[in-house]
Amino acid sequence: MSLLANVLSLADFEAVARRRLPSPLFGYVSGDCEDGQSRRGNRLSFRDYEFRPRVLVDVSNRDQGITLFGREYASPFGVAPMGIAALTAYRGDLVLANAAAKAKVPAIMSGWSLIPLETIASIAPATWFQAYLPRNPKHSAALIDRVAAAGLQTLVITVDTPSPANRENNVRAGFSSPLRPSMRLAWQGISHPRWLFSVFLKTLIRHGLPHFENWHGGRGTPMFSSKLNTDIAQRGHLTWAHIESIRERWAGTLVLKGILAAEDAKLAREYGVDGIIVSNHGGRQLDGAVAPLRVLPRIIEQFGGGPVMIDGGVRRGSDVLKALALGAACVFVGRPFNYAAAVAGETGVAHAIALLEQEVSRNMAMLGVCNLADLTPDCLLKASSWPT
Repeated sequence: MSLLANVLSLADFEAVARRRLPSPLFGYVSGDCEDGQSRRGNRLSFRDYEFRPRVLVDVSNRDQGITLFGREYASPFGVAPMGIAALTAYRGDLVLANAAAKAKVPAIMSGWSLIPLETIASIAPATWFQAYLPRNPKHSAALIDRVAAAGLQTLVITVDTPSPANRENNVRAGFSSPLRPSMRLAWQGISHPRWLFSVFLKTLIRHGLPHFENWHGGRGTPMFSSKLNTDIAQRGHLTWAHIESIRERWAGTLVLKGILAAEDAKLAREYGVDGIIVSNHGGRQLDGAVAPLRVLPRIIEQFGGGPVMIDGGVRRGSDVLKALALGAACVFVGRPFNYAAAVAGETGVAHAIALLEQEVSRNMAMLGVCNLADLTPDCLLKASSWPT
């Protein structure tokens, strides 16, 4: 608890996680692609807007709850999907999903997870599942049916990964998929004994060699196997026709993640998608892709009546409120929650969620806002539009 007492913001978790995680794993979580332009742009985009607070408003009773797809949540943010979370924290996917469930915020489980989706569904049944659809149509159908059989109700299809990204940072950090044994990797484990014993060896002893558990209808490949099917990262075959077939097969809530063009938002609505997440994959796919916040209003306009959510670069409650003021229905946060899990497991994630909740509540008071419905573009002034 003394450690978390010194963690006063989401950013504080990163420095602690850097010390606790082996460099290849920290590099995988923290990294981006090529020159990192999009990752930096995500963060800088929130500086495009400044608040116009109202004063002398009774803000003694504030409510930051939201409703998404008929379900009520306590706060307007959630946990974004993050791959191999069970390698940065013991049972990381469970840690993230359980902490989110207890805090009553949405959480999305990654398709690159190392824990079976059925295990998550049994503990946190409201968790959303993000699918990376395999090339084989039968395998895709089997995965969709598997998600339904597990009782999960929200399926998120990531659509911004038609090709593996040029993640040079992974090579420099020593991370590869599959992970290949080397002296460098061995030294990283030995020199980080807390991670070695409390995460890696504990996982091996209790659960065996980590597998990619949720690629299709059955268990996937071990993440250390030389036979790892790297083609799973190549989804250049995915088209709107596939979305149409998924919509016909999947009776639950369908969300597309990775939309940045208003034209695609309009198509998503036409193909029966229930909601979209405006995202550039945290700057991990196409370097130079526009920051989601900058295209959010136009995408909301084209999508229509369904929830439009956003992720990318969110680190403060003020960022959450700016996105909501521009029309976002919910904001998802990735890396900081991963760091929190690596630092202190479920307790760390709960602490991170509480920090963000407190910032949202405090900033609502400063803005003179009692309910999130009162947040509108009028609460903001674009920095380039300062009056002269």
